[in-house]
Amino acid sequence: MTKSPLLSLAALALALSGAPAAAQSLSAAAQRVETISQKAGTPEDTYGDLYRAVELARVFPDSKTFADMVPLDGPAAVLAAYKAENPQGKEALSAFVAKHFRKIGTDDQHKLTMLEHIRALWPVLAKPPMAATPGSSLLQLPYAYVVAGGRYQEMYYWDSYFTMLGLKTDGEQPLIDSMLANFTSMIERYGHIPNGTRSYYLSRSQPPFLALMMDLSDNKDPALARQRLAALKGEHAYWMAGSTCLGTDNACQHVMRMPDGSLLNRYWDARDTPRDESYAEDVATSAEAAPRPAGQTNRDLRAGAESGWDYSSRWLRDGKTLSTIHVTDIVPVDLNSLMWNLEMSIARRCAALGDTACAQDFTRQAEARKAAVGKWLWSTKEQRFVDWDSTTKQPTKVVSAAMLYPLFVGMATPAQVQATAKLTRSALLAPGGLRTTTNTNGQQWDQPNGWAPLTWVAIEGLHRNGQEELAKEIAHRWIGTVSAFYNRTGRMVEKYNIETGEAGGGGEYPVQDGFGWTNGVTRALIAQYPEETPKP
Repeated sequence: MTKSPLLSLAALALALSGAPAAAQSLSAAAQRVETISQKAGTPEDTYGDLYRAVELARVFPDSKTFADMVPLDGPAAVLAAYKAENPQGKEALSAFVAKHFRKIGTDDQHKLTMLEHIRALWPVLAKPPMAATPGSSLLQLPYAYVVAGGRYQEMYYWDSYFTMLGLKTDGEQPLIDSMLANFTSMIERYGHIPNGTRSYYLSRSQPPFLALMMDLSDNKDPALARQRLAALKGEHAYWMAGSTCLGTDNACQHVMRMPDGSLLNRYWDARDTPRDESYAEDVATSAEAAPRPAGQTNRDLRAGAESGWDYSSRWLRDGKTLSTIHVTDIVPVDLNSLMWNLEMSIARRCAALGDTACAQDFTRQAEARKAAVGKWLWSTKEQRFVDWDSTTKQPTKVVSAAMLYPLFVGMATPAQVQATAKLTRSALLAPGGLRTTTNTNGQQWDQPNGWAPLTWVAIEGLHRNGQEELAKEIAHRWIGTVSAFYNRTGRMVEKYNIETGEAGGGGEYPVQDGFGWTNGVTRALIAQYPEETPKP
């Protein structure tokens, strides 16, 4: 197992914890979001016409492939060669890329029992510290980390929490602390945790699971506790930066002002160009959305990527067509549940360190958010948690597994728990696990796919609220699906068709093997429900 000792994070404490709140104003944070994004130096920024030519010629079926390749020489030399050689057409561009770039990755491993396979994959998915290569999209990481596998050879934000669940079960605590050190390092450098550790991800984040990750750490050192608290405050400032620039449209960056004046959060991205990792796909989607401005469509596609649900009927006006995407109009229940948890975690950590004023401040913010969620993201009529559409001023129609997030973080009332469990059983419980939504439309975050992170959120949410029978039933069905597929194929995959028990479908790329969060969640569930241990 690749491990790295947890080194000092004193720079983070100096950068984030010592200054008075006024000195690090949300206004400055809002400006930093824009500045970081503009200076990201993504592959499109770096290679310009070369990058666009390769992507639009579809040299690779998956746009992310070229976005992640490493140049064999500096960017200036590569661009000079491109100008001199002037390759035209797919074949010539393919030959040019093969000559001047290289692809990195790993192959899948052995056929063992499933639990042996998971343990054997940790050293494969774990990577040593990453130094930045000039011209490459990879970001520097000073400590060891774990990747998801397959096409994902970088560290992702929300994936890492679910991977850590398995690492903790298998005794890999040093690697958990090492990954946490990387995340706090990124908050110090960029003001937030990017979607993933690539330059083209710097314009957005992902669902804020950092506080929950920190709860998995066994390290109780007081100095480290202060450093981690500073990181959490930095993350909160990033997500709330838009509160200083709200205008008549009641939305700025990640913040949405509700009709009663309360503030909730949305997904958003600081750029409005096609994603580097899905360049040709976004160009095509924006063209289909015309006459809507391409920048609006691009920003919504990017915001959907920030949500982790890329893509889902949750974000589509017509529930099925990607060109109708409007993520930035929606106030999502999962994000605001995680933000409440972040505020409560900061308050708890401040109290533990004797900072009463901080504890009171973040407790007030959490209480205000809980009240707003109860008013705007709970439908009394439908008896379910909802996403709220700012254009219609109404809840969206989509029933999804996101409704279990308030149970997961502990902010649901007993009545809400009962109603959510009832709807989960009647609408989302499938033969092989938990449905993502009740809509079938070809999008990967919809029926019939089931996903490890949503499975964990649902089971833990139900478990902590006394709904143990349903929690165990979902765990039983999920473990059965994953183990049966592994026994047939020798593979752990990113998503599953939980109606048929096969690999999941939909999305912008083929189903991926590896797979970090499937390994982590399945390993943790088997530890929690040992009677479900799969037979070889």
